[in-house]
Amino acid sequence: MTQHPDTLCVQQGWQPKNGEPRVLPICQSTTYKYDSSEHVGDLFDLKVPGHFYTRLSNPTAEAVEKKMAALEGGVGALMTSSGQAASLIAILNLCNSGDHFIASGSLYGGTTNLFDVTLKKLGIGVTFVDPYATAAELQSAFKPNTRAVFGETIANPALTVLDFEKFSRAAHAHKVPLIVDNTFPTPILCRPFEFGADIVTYSTSKYLDGHAVSLGGMIVDSGRFDWKASGKFPGLTEPDPSYHGLVYTEAFGDAAFIVKARAQLMRDLGCAPAPMNAFLLNLGMETLHLRMERHCRNAEAVAAFLEKHPAVAWVNYPGLPSSRDAALVRKYLPHGTAGVISFGAKGGRQAAVRFMDSLKLAAIVVHVADARTGVLHPASTTHRQLTDEQLAAAGISPELVRLSVGIEHPDDIIADLDQALSKT
Repeated sequence: MTQHPDTLCVQQGWQPKNGEPRVLPICQSTTYKYDSSEHVGDLFDLKVPGHFYTRLSNPTAEAVEKKMAALEGGVGALMTSSGQAASLIAILNLCNSGDHFIASGSLYGGTTNLFDVTLKKLGIGVTFVDPYATAAELQSAFKPNTRAVFGETIANPALTVLDFEKFSRAAHAHKVPLIVDNTFPTPILCRPFEFGADIVTYSTSKYLDGHAVSLGGMIVDSGRFDWKASGKFPGLTEPDPSYHGLVYTEAFGDAAFIVKARAQLMRDLGCAPAPMNAFLLNLGMETLHLRMERHCRNAEAVAAFLEKHPAVAWVNYPGLPSSRDAALVRKYLPHGTAGVISFGAKGGRQAAVRFMDSLKLAAIVVHVADARTGVLHPASTTHRQLTDEQLAAAGISPELVRLSVGIEHPDDIIADLDQALSKT
């Protein structure tokens, strides 16, 4: 029986048997006990399912992975220690030194730095493209060694909406997958696999957790990309010497990508989540469907207020009828565009600083997308490592304030913003 996302948030993942705990237990153990040496050997050879070391898998994390796979409609998921780790593993699972991938120019600053600095040191090249590039311009970015295309459903903090079909068409024409970071919408507002994405990543520390209490990341595999037919991914289609010549596509079929991510990269990189963080993530996800609805309605009210305020120079919120991305929102995000708003205070950077320093309910935090309303100045904080050119390409101007609208009463949020804007 197919269940609604609301029900999956509450019920999926942990399925207790007779007499077992109703609430997902925290399996705070690094190791597990077995009845025979043969069984342990089979685990290490990937012949049988199960847990043998928490760096690779853990029962608490596994329950949350199953919930995420169900919510996204994927064949499997892998929880990581952070969103950055999820992005890293997703790319390294496809790209070797000498390979190349394409990414939207509107990305979270940390992701841009990971791609443009750290991965380049590993010999993996990246070409950033304008998210509004024409199909022809996008086509020109591909190279013979291109192995993936990467974008964010709603970019942080530029809030550009990804044109899934344009990017997936280009990726699939070149026989490579589309990877989409779906952190802001969550599967409640958008399921990228329905629009041509092949792999989905998350920083679970945002709306999925919802309370800013635990770091985490997630990779979800659609199971729909034909790695063998592509002919570009020997790591998935040829023998892995570290597992006695096992071939992932032959041994695991549709789940080849996510099994390799765990068995090879999580094994070697060790970006494993803490069991307690997995437990807290699951707890947050049980109310995800309720919170996302409130975040959306609050943000819509706040964006409409800001758009009319005389101290505000401009407002960027995909959910506004005036948004450049209104058509894409109707197509991909008809139920809402989450709770993050970008706007500019008249008077530039100094006015933005005065506004933030005058807030009483909303807090200045280096975080986004949790239950409490918060603000940040990206150009001088989360994106300060970028050059002026990169900031402009990412849609970040000096006066830009990122406002993460929480689930408080909207009248109280608006009153706080109003009194702070009056001091700019």
